[in-house]
Amino acid sequence: MKSQDTSRHPSVLPALIADTFQEASARWLFWGLFGLSTLLIAFFLFILKIDVVQGAVSLLGLQQTSHHIGDLERLVRMSYGRVAIFLYIWGTFLAVFASAGLIPSVLEPGRIGLLLSKPVSRTTLLLGRYLGNVLLVTANIVYLIVSVWVIVGWKTGIWYPEFLLAIPFTVFVFAVLLSVVTFIGVAFESAPVAVMAAVALMLISAILAQKDKVVRLLDSEWSRDLWKGLYWIVPKVWELGRAMMDLIGSRQGEWMTAAWTSAVFGLIVLAAAVRIFCKRDY
Repeated sequence: MKSQDTSRHPSVLPALIADTFQEASARWLFWGLFGLSTLLIAFFLFILKIDVVQGAVSLLGLQQTSHHIGDLERLVRMSYGRVAIFLYIWGTFLAVFASAGLIPSVLEPGRIGLLLSKPVSRTTLLLGRYLGNVLLVTANIVYLIVSVWVIVGWKTGIWYPEFLLAIPFTVFVFAVLLSVVTFIGVAFESAPVAVMAAVALMLISAILAQKDKVVRLLDSEWSRDLWKGLYWIVPKVWELGRAMMDLIGSRQGEWMTAAWTSAVFGLIVLAAAVRIFCKRDY
């Protein structure tokens, strides 16, 4: 009887995702990730034990008038935006560090041979590990951001659901950077190099985002074209963070261009990782 290709079976992908969660738990990555988030949540809870409302009144010199509520709401909304960008950066850095080792671990001698002996396609195997990483980090980001939102809202009595936009923005940026981590993990089998590459892209994004100012300072056409070209290629981590802050602050935030160009970058890099993984002889 001809063996069935279980890579087409609907239970294969959930099994690969579950395996990612189990390995993250066994390596203490799962508990470390959620533990650090819990510490940050406890920090916010401690900070907000002060009377935020009276503190804001004192800080801004507000009087107990009808304008007090409006001024306080503007202060809290501004604070929500700043907290969101902090969690955006913190969550992304933490997720990259926590996930970097989960790709090379699949390629360890002995384990990769066992996995490839199963009737599961290499593409399904790698994408299952990638998706498992994304879902693991998504669970942590939802836990972190929703908890902070509840704490701030409970303490101030002012609830802004726009703050929860930090969840899709952070998950999206992480998913793009994870494609780089996956590519480096497959190509070089090195978690440290994968972390350095992802963090470098985050830093380079902030530098390249200043293209309107920098281009005017460059004295040659080719250098200006190079800067613009790199700007469009590199994921727009900085621009997406700024757009997130604008949207939370009820300002107009342009994010579509940054999102689709970053998504294209992530898909191309992930496709390259899959191709290398499928062609390599283990």
